[in-house]
Amino acid sequence: MIRNIKAFFGGGAIGVLGGLVGLGGAEFRLPLLITIFSFTALSAVILNKAMSLIVVGFSLVFRSSEISFTLLMQHSDIIFSMLLGSVIGAWFGAGIAVKLKSEMLYKVIGFLLLFIALVLVYEHYILINTGALFENNMMVLLSGVIVGCGIGVVAAILGVAGGELYIPAIILIYGVDIKLAGSLSLAISLPTMLVAFFRYSQDESFKILFANKVFILVMGLGSIIGAFCGAMLLGVVSNDILIPLLCMILLLSSYKMYKHKEVQR
Repeated sequence: MIRNIKAFFGGGAIGVLGGLVGLGGAEFRLPLLITIFSFTALSAVILNKAMSLIVVGFSLVFRSSEISFTLLMQHSDIIFSMLLGSVIGAWFGAGIAVKLKSEMLYKVIGFLLLFIALVLVYEHYILINTGALFENNMMVLLSGVIVGCGIGVVAAILGVAGGELYIPAIILIYGVDIKLAGSLSLAISLPTMLVAFFRYSQDESFKILFANKVFILVMGLGSIIGAFCGAMLLGVVSNDILIPLLCMILLLSSYKMYKHKEVQR
């Protein structure tokens, strides 16, 4: 019971952080699963992926009042090109994760969390929407597929939706505004995560989901409520305070993951 209460409020706190910047919060949830709840690296990634699926599904519906599904379908070319690369990357990323020894997986997770912290700084302080990066349609298509593939690998290894990577990539490659990019990233993330999820299901470690069904639902519910509350608090907390704080959390998590020693549950 106490463990589930911790899961609910932990998920809620992470959801608030993610909601404040328009993300699902999975980047912050993963270190929590490892350090507080003592899951092994691969188990934490699989659990994180399951909860990310829940949060992204709800987020896509919540955002439909602002960015309609009709509008998303008008940009189906963006979804198709990035999704084509993303599902390939997700399959290989999940394959890499299940084959890595835990000791190495912790270090890979630490490095990727550091990378996401740097991307977060770039997205909020440097990235400017100046139109599509390329005018040639073939170059745009190839760029979307290649970048999508790379993001799919990263998202699969961390068990995250990858919005913090998809959003700046969509803005840079296709020149759309940030709100539309956020919904497009969710539309791309959902099937990409399903592919990674299916790949993980072929590994013995997937049994961790059946042993922690209640934990997943409780933490997932907390994350959804937290994300909703975070979205309601937009504008209350200045990004000049929030982004450095989130980056510091990611940097600290990155260091802890890199130095983490295996603890068996």
